[in-house]
Amino acid sequence: MKNVKKGLGIVIALAAVIVLSSAIVVTYPDEYMLIKQFGEIVKVVEEPGVSFKVPFIQDNTPVPKELQLYDIPKSDVITKDKKTMIADAFVLWKISDPVLFTRHLNGQVAQAQSRISATVFSSMKSVISNMDQAEIIENRDGKLALDICENIGKSLDGYGIEVIAVETKSLDMPDDNKQSVYERMISERNNIAATYTAEGKSSAQKILNDTSKEISVMKSEAAAEAEKIKAEGEAEYMQILSEAYNDADKADFYNFVRSLDAAKASLKGGDNTLILDKSSPIAQIFYGY
Repeated sequence: MKNVKKGLGIVIALAAVIVLSSAIVVTYPDEYMLIKQFGEIVKVVEEPGVSFKVPFIQDNTPVPKELQLYDIPKSDVITKDKKTMIADAFVLWKISDPVLFTRHLNGQVAQAQSRISATVFSSMKSVISNMDQAEIIENRDGKLALDICENIGKSLDGYGIEVIAVETKSLDMPDDNKQSVYERMISERNNIAATYTAEGKSSAQKILNDTSKEISVMKSEAAAEAEKIKAEGEAEYMQILSEAYNDADKADFYNFVRSLDAAKASLKGGDNTLILDKSSPIAQIFYGY
């Protein structure tokens, strides 16, 4: 009888362990835990730790919570100017609503990736088809990826998916027309550079002409001022002379000096003869009276 009771106790203990282990749910930090009852989701555990469910009636299914990366297959896209380009991009995404994700995509990451690939490609094709090839090449530094991501908007929200970013790893031309495109872009840049150079030379010439006019005006004004000062100086000089020789003796001396200067000037330029009248002040010097 004791052995029967002992065996029954062991069975009960094992059953309790089984029931308890079936009731315990462990949720990790990188996942959501969905509690289902008869196939319907009745609870979503978002915080990591231990929780409980009804044993044998409810079951649990984990759904990824962490940020995920999906590398989209390369595809051809057509630009606004009808040029073909090869796009290679990847998507950063996460599950924002595990309930919608499970209901619409059966909780399968592979199905989510297929849906993301189709949506991103459609957005990429739409954005690129409104841009010329040269414009696309110029905007590969981030603006293009931002436009693609904004164009996706909330189109995947209904699947419980949030697109964090779309990044283009490469967006290039096919090898057969790559060289011609680069040559055309170089030619356009050279034309723009030539325009800037011509505009710069025109502005420089205008500045030079304006400066030359200003200099001419300044020189004319300076010359006029110089003549004015010279005239004033000569007038003052004559006034000083007039005051210096205002009596008869000084006037005679002044006339004598002027006569000498006139004689000196007439004797320049070789062998010259100066003929003087006896009444000339200079002749009187030589005659001694």
